[in-house]
Amino acid sequence: MTESHGRPRPGPAGSDGEPVYADRVYRSVPGVISGVLLLAVAAWLIGDAALNGSGKTPWVSLAAIPVFAFPVIAYTLRPAVRADERRLVVRNPLRTITAPWAAVDALRAGYSVELLAEGKKYQVWAVPVSLRQRKRAARARERGGEQHSSRLGMVLGAGGTPSGAGVQGSTDPNRAWSDQVVAVLQEMAERNASRPDAAGPVVVRWCWWIIAPTLAGLIALITVIAV
Repeated sequence: MTESHGRPRPGPAGSDGEPVYADRVYRSVPGVISGVLLLAVAAWLIGDAALNGSGKTPWVSLAAIPVFAFPVIAYTLRPAVRADERRLVVRNPLRTITAPWAAVDALRAGYSVELLAEGKKYQVWAVPVSLRQRKRAARARERGGEQHSSRLGMVLGAGGTPSGAGVQGSTDPNRAWSDQVVAVLQEMAERNASRPDAAGPVVVRWCWWIIAPTLAGLIALITVIAV
């Protein structure tokens, strides 16, 4: 697990005699909060329509549940980045990219965070870039290195314990949260790329448990409205 102050707690020694640390998990906290609020509001509105509506309204509202709920889950609650000593796992709304460190060419943060691996580019949804945060971080550095407190995200340990506003392992807390995350992941890629267990191809898997119910709900919604 990861302790509340953000330092990884060493576990049992690995095969090379070095301690094994918990995975690092990054996600956008505002995204999660907005997703929970959207689902709560939708549950209230759809529930009211299903219970008190007349005619086709209850059926339309019920058919709309997967069309609304699954995309909200995909774009707000699902995105996350998990990194350990062997690989980087990027969980985007509709697919999951698993990239062993040896296959990672670079990570960069421009107007969005991108993973470059095996000549392909993948967006990293879980780490949003905020130009406003960058400006605030620059002002903090100009004031003499005053620590910049991030509001866009936080580091979570394997058990979901928040580790604070800064990014675990970052050498410059006076940077925007997304830039700190990218710097830490880039350093992990460079450090672990030569590990024998960090080799292999990039694997991309589509999230069918999101896609299939959404499409089925859309067909059902169109059918209910048309009939």
